[in-house]
Amino acid sequence: MAILGQIRSKPWLLMGVIALALLAFLVNPDSIDKVFGKNPDVLGKVNGEKVTREEFNDQLFVLQQQAEQQGRPKTGLEEQAWQLLVQSKLIKQQFEKLGFEMTDDYFWNQIQYDQMFAQQQQFFDEKGNFKTQELKKEIETLKSTNPEGYNQWLKTRKTVEYRLMARQVFTNISAGITTGKKEAEELMKQRDQLADIDFVKIDYAAYLQKTKINVTTADLDNYIKQHPVMFKAEPSRNIGVVYFPSKPSPADDAAAQKEINKLFAGGTDASGGTENFQNTKNDSMFVMANSDMPFNNQYSKPNQLPQAIQGQITSAAIGQTFGPYKEQNFYVVSKLLDKKTSDSTLSRHILIAFKGSPAGEGVTRSKEQAKKLADSIGAIVKANPGKFTEFIKLSNDPSSAAQGGSLGWTTPETPFVPEFLTYLANNPKGATGVVETQFGYHIINIEDKKAGSMSYKVANLVKEVKPSDATEAESDKKARRFIQQVQGKSFNDFVNIAKKGNYQFSNPKAAKRFDGQIQGLGTDKDGEILAWAFNKKTNKGDTEFFTVEGTGDKIVAYLNGKQDAGLADAESVRDQIEAIVKNKLAAKQIAEKIAGAKASSLDQIAKMFASTKQAAQVNMLNPSVAGSMEPKVAGAAFGVAKGKLSNPIEGGTGVYVLIKKSETINKQPGDLKQFTESISQRNAGMFGQAWMKSLQDNADIKDYRIEIWNKVGNQQQ
Repeated sequence: MAILGQIRSKPWLLMGVIALALLAFLVNPDSIDKVFGKNPDVLGKVNGEKVTREEFNDQLFVLQQQAEQQGRPKTGLEEQAWQLLVQSKLIKQQFEKLGFEMTDDYFWNQIQYDQMFAQQQQFFDEKGNFKTQELKKEIETLKSTNPEGYNQWLKTRKTVEYRLMARQVFTNISAGITTGKKEAEELMKQRDQLADIDFVKIDYAAYLQKTKINVTTADLDNYIKQHPVMFKAEPSRNIGVVYFPSKPSPADDAAAQKEINKLFAGGTDASGGTENFQNTKNDSMFVMANSDMPFNNQYSKPNQLPQAIQGQITSAAIGQTFGPYKEQNFYVVSKLLDKKTSDSTLSRHILIAFKGSPAGEGVTRSKEQAKKLADSIGAIVKANPGKFTEFIKLSNDPSSAAQGGSLGWTTPETPFVPEFLTYLANNPKGATGVVETQFGYHIINIEDKKAGSMSYKVANLVKEVKPSDATEAESDKKARRFIQQVQGKSFNDFVNIAKKGNYQFSNPKAAKRFDGQIQGLGTDKDGEILAWAFNKKTNKGDTEFFTVEGTGDKIVAYLNGKQDAGLADAESVRDQIEAIVKNKLAAKQIAEKIAGAKASSLDQIAKMFASTKQAAQVNMLNPSVAGSMEPKVAGAAFGVAKGKLSNPIEGGTGVYVLIKKSETINKQPGDLKQFTESISQRNAGMFGQAWMKSLQDNADIKDYRIEIWNKVGNQQQ
């Protein structure tokens, strides 16, 4: 089952452009069913099509697996999962509108083009034909022998189906993106047409340095209403957060240093003061009994050891100690226990599993039968290593079998079972033998060996600098005093009291229910704070106290505002649009001043605003004016009559007034056909993302997650 082995051994292949994703909904189905009439297993709808909890859970599982494989946190994936699932539904709907149907025949005909398979040579024979029938047979075998693996395949297939649908939809719609002759001719004209202008620019930044303009909430609201699509808002909360970390005090640091010195050169209380880290006869037991970190029995390269001893370890004698020294928030004493060269070994194996072993799913042979078979194969391969590949098909390790049994280059630090590593360490190049492990019997062939660098076994006695009970009590006291001071007060009071106390303050203005983490915070309490902020019982102005597990840190949260679905709350997006709105207000003032002065020349306008008259050559297709992209100015240059003063033009960087002196044609190289093709290619490249956004902006998307969560929460309280 080599092909499915590849899938199982490389779960990163499940990642896709349109993945099937999203969050596991952490609720009790038995309790939720009793709460309300709305189906608790339907978390939302996309244009009337249900988004089920099962789909949601499947998507979350995929994202969590990907995160784990990449070393990223598995939490906070809810919103990403929801968005991916919504996009998948939209793609499916478009696929069906085009008249396509995801039949079994369609799936198997198209699967070879999916990114999961297209770049993997093991799925194709030597002639380049996709191994469709072989893959089908393996799946049928999986269905009868490994239900869990088969269920994983079904989830994988669903993600592949969505990607195949996306591929088909984009291919068909992109094929319709063309540039007409008239359109191309007009664009070529715009490309070649030039206007020579004189102009005066009243720069926004310079104007605002001299003129103070306050942007009110009403100003922001007006701008949002003029651009409703840009400011469609999901439910969010404006939260004030003050963080009280329980940082170790200087006294706590001194206590940890005293303790490490006692263990290093003094003596433990358990030994009556006679045994310490220098004279102990059992380093591993001493570390296990007295260190804040466990004993590590592995050999390490110098660069894998604490930085403080890396430069000394190569010349140290066995038994030599180092320290005490400080690494981040720990005091450490190290002792060199052993050193040796670490050979690298290139090996391959055939695994013969037996019923009941971890690799024995679907295997019926007994342990005795497995040993007999392994010994037989081992004897043949030992006599003639060239026959190794003849027995690969019997291996119960499909991942290595797909690579001819190869395990690649390994070292003693490679995380293999001890019996396997012992055989590799104690046998030379060319050796073949049978080794028993928990997984079964391995026929191992050592293909090559090369000497490695020196590695070291080091015992580290570690004491963490922790906040004492007194330190945690002081942090708790500050936090409780603070929440008493701010209860019932305004948000401005909350902010000012926090700043006066020099406390860590942050204000995420648009926190989403399923963000997972709060901007500026990032603790294991973030999810709980979001749940509190979105609870229907929590009102604007409420405060709450939270304790971070394991650290003693305290958090005080203040609910400053609620944003329901609809247009964004003005203050929640002030940081994003205040500068834009301020420029628009400045543009209005500037235009009014020009009109009020009845200015009739560029010189008069330049004098009014202490600016200068400039000259430029502008083009509609590349509307650069004095280094700034100003399409409105370029448009006005071709719209105003020659020699006539234009009206004030509200540009992106300032207000412009211009006079057109002349128009010329500068014919660029290239014919109409070439130009048309380049425009079509450019439009096709920009199409996908813009089309997907348009679909989502215009879709009827209903999200019931918050409602379901709140009702479940009420039920459980």
